[in-house]
Order: sequence, then structure tokens, then C-alpha cells
Amino acid sequence: MPKIVINRTQKTAQYYVEDLGDGIGLHMLLIPGGSFMMGSPKGELERRKSESPQHLVNIQQFCMGKYPVTQAQWKAVAALAKVNKDLDAEPSNFKGEQRPVEQVSWYDAVEFCQRLTAHTKRPYSLPSEAEWEYACRAGTTTPFHFGETITSEFANYRATSIYRRGVKGTYREETTPVGSFNAANNFGLYDMHGNVWEWCLDDWHDNYEGAPTDGSAWLIDNDNVYKKKGIALMRGGSWLINPDYCRSASRLNYDTRDSRLNGIGFRVVCAVGRILQ
Repeated sequence: MPKIVINRTQKTAQYYVEDLGDGIGLHMLLIPGGSFMMGSPKGELERRKSESPQHLVNIQQFCMGKYPVTQAQWKAVAALAKVNKDLDAEPSNFKGEQRPVEQVSWYDAVEFCQRLTAHTKRPYSLPSEAEWEYACRAGTTTPFHFGETITSEFANYRATSIYRRGVKGTYREETTPVGSFNAANNFGLYDMHGNVWEWCLDDWHDNYEGAPTDGSAWLIDNDNVYKKKGIALMRGGSWLINPDYCRSASRLNYDTRDSRLNGIGFRVVCAVGRILQ
């Protein structure tokens, strides 16, 4: 059987830590600006029509959470003043302070960002889909940021299934604490493949025909966020999904923004201009 090659590099990332109180910090990494081809190439195994056409996108630098938002971070922000809606302080099915928060809706995630913004005076939000894929790839063009395939040594997914020349592995059937795998990408981000799906800010579109090329969120209209009617989307795959859905280019639509499932979480981004001088 061919050997699986996982590419690793040692890099130093620029970052800051947002203090949420009680020793809880939100680690935010600087994602440098650049250009990339968004979507999957025609020869990529298990690619879907929604991942095409590949197109060049220019990204301005921004900051992104090193990990998906944890339950400890969620609880700290849920205790802050309400902006638009109430938040359950402990919504997750799989309990653990360092596990990713799950069973949070798209609206819940947006409220989290709004409370964090009000508290810190810095502009937090969900990532645009383009920002998410650019950050996930971190300069790579392979199906996963660590190479051509994926194994359960490096990510949490339904490892009873294989991708390409991969091998079957451990199917954990639950979330794992963030950063459990020694598999950060070139930007220093962890858990971009598997563990929990991550909400993005954009409205769903069936393909990339007419998509923005500046990294901004692709929105159908400018209605109030709590009156959004468009279909939401998620990235990254999860602990319960097959490996092909964990690819860098893979995207999944979801009909209702108010759904709360134990395979869906999120991470945050922040506009860099008002943070790093």
C-alpha cells in the first residue's frame, strides 16, 4: 500500500490573545493577504459542481481564530450583554471546556460575534467563505492542507471511510478538544478539517458564477441579519462526516439558519486594520 505523506512545516505566526476574563483567551492569528484559486480543480476526487468554476480571489490580511470557538470561550461571551438575542451558556452535546462549542445556530454564532465586538470594540464576525478557504489552504492546492489524503491521526472525521489512497482509522463518534492533532496548517490554524462544521457569513449559491473576487461575503441582499432568508453554508466537515466533505474546497448548504446540531460550530475573524499597528 502506498505510504501516506503528510506535509509539515515549522512557522512562526503573528497573533494576539483576546482576554475574555477568568483566564480564558481567544487566540487570533494574523492571516497574511494574498491571492488564491478558490474552488476545486476538475481532476479532484469527489469534487462537486458547487465547487466550480475555480476563480482567482484576492484576500486582504485579516485575523482568524486559531481554533474553533471552544465551550469555555462561548460561555464567557454568552455572559456578556445581549445585543439581539439570548444565548444558552451551555448548548453543546459533547461537554468539555476545550471542546468546540456545537449545537449553536448561525444566528447564535452571529450574536456571539456581535457581543464580542461590543465588548472589545473590535470588528468580529463569521468568516466569509473565501476567507475560510484561503485560510484553510494556507498556500496549498491539494485536497487537504496537509496533502492529498487524510487520516484519523491528523483529523477527527468518519474514518471508517477513506479518501483516495488513504487508510481506515479511528472513528471517534464525538468531538475532540481543539488542537488535539499535531496538524496545524502553514498559517498556524488547527482543526480546519473535521471536528465540527463551521458556519460562514455568506448566503449559499449553487456555484461560483458571479462570485466576488475580493474575499468579501457573497450576500443575496442587505436585510437585517435576523431576517435573513437565504440558505446558509458551512465549511470543513465534522466528526460524523465522510472524508471527502472535509476537503479544503468542500462546501455544504443548510436550509435553516436556526438549526442546532452537534456537528456544527464556528470560528471567528476580525478585520486586521484596527488591531495590529
